[in-house]
Amino acid sequence: MEFFTQLSHFLCAFLIFVCSSNSIVPVFSDGGTIGINYGRIADNLPSPPQVVQLLKAQGITKVKLYDTNSDVLSAFSGSGIALTVALPNEQLASAAAGTSFTDAWVQSNILAYHPNTIIEAIAVGNEVFVDPANTTQYLVAAMKNVHASLSKNAASSIKVSSPIALSALENSYPSSSGSFKPELIEPVIKPMLSFLKETGSYLMVNAYPFFAYIANTDTIPLDYAVFRNNSGNPDSNNGLLYKSLFEAQIDAVFAAAAALGYKDVKIVISETGWPSKGDENEIGAGVDNAAAYNGNLVRRVLTGGGTPLRPDEPINVYLFALFNENQKTGATSERNYGLFFPDEKKVYDIPLTVEGLSAAPNMTESKTKVAPAPATAAGQTWCVANEKAGKKKLKEALDYACGEGGADCRPIQPGATCFNPSTLEAHASYAFNSYYQKNYRKSGTCDFGGAAYVITHSPKFGSCEFPTGNN
Repeated sequence: MEFFTQLSHFLCAFLIFVCSSNSIVPVFSDGGTIGINYGRIADNLPSPPQVVQLLKAQGITKVKLYDTNSDVLSAFSGSGIALTVALPNEQLASAAAGTSFTDAWVQSNILAYHPNTIIEAIAVGNEVFVDPANTTQYLVAAMKNVHASLSKNAASSIKVSSPIALSALENSYPSSSGSFKPELIEPVIKPMLSFLKETGSYLMVNAYPFFAYIANTDTIPLDYAVFRNNSGNPDSNNGLLYKSLFEAQIDAVFAAAAALGYKDVKIVISETGWPSKGDENEIGAGVDNAAAYNGNLVRRVLTGGGTPLRPDEPINVYLFALFNENQKTGATSERNYGLFFPDEKKVYDIPLTVEGLSAAPNMTESKTKVAPAPATAAGQTWCVANEKAGKKKLKEALDYACGEGGADCRPIQPGATCFNPSTLEAHASYAFNSYYQKNYRKSGTCDFGGAAYVITHSPKFGSCEFPTGNN
């Protein structure tokens, strides 16, 4: 998940916006599909067998995992639930080096369970382009090697892809002008899209309208962000009318791929959601808005039809997430995306199947929301790493800040201006400060679960200059 990296793509879109007045189905079915992400960064979740029973009771037939945990894969055996599993970023370099690694990985993590446990796709890495470990160079080779290892074992029907974040886009407004960042196009985007086309796979996209909304409540109508009734936002190039930020985001990716010659690329939304709780500055986080966003999205997907740019292309979505995960770092919202509490009670009630739609309440009615002005900070302050937090907590918080948090971590990449000193404390401090400044130095944005704290003098790490203000 990302914050200001996604926001920057859509800010200009809404400075001019004025608010007025679908059993297991093939991935690209007529009515679209709803799956769910099953994350486990928590110490209080039900056992995997209990989770499987919960999913079956809710009518969920598609689930995305973030690893290939043996207990979890075994629990899904015979369930009829189709899984997308993951090869983590940490293994990309090994997977890219040759098929000896991926042959063994496929044997022990896929074929040892499939087909009794239905595995329909493998996510190779996750949001690799913003991985602070700089693993982008390994991605396509790793994807090709995983596919080759599957093919050796007559398992090539298992799709191979990799979830990208919207920060991969250079432009996204209007949606028809969507384009990928130039530095990504030749090294990774074109080769990846070519691979997906050759293997009949699809592009996985993580999309979070929530992040754009909370930073621009004065310019982005809440109704537009959560699929409630609104007057819409027209695309100035082609006249298409967008009634939701979600669809505008997805069409920007379609347009970006088409601009490179891949106009027929398929897309699966590998993550999207809205938190039921957040920090004071996370305006819009709450049960009502989370229920509206996810409930209206489910209805939008299961009743058929595509986006304005691809009206005949069904929308296929994995909601984030199944549970609230109490050990996730970062803002309060990070621990409150779940549809269920760990005790299996619903955080809020929304339909997840076609059958459930008829009895579900209408959540598309417009609601007026007057948002308070963004908080401002007095004086010069910076956010730095708390070395006493320990390396593990600092690393987790650094990964969050540079990934889902949307901090600008380019200056701490190898060869960049703030790479030296190459220490965890220095790199984490730069990332934390970037996140803090981009969040307008609001209360709670320099904490990271105790891994950071605010100072009133400019940090000193080599010759690196830490920004302050809102830059």
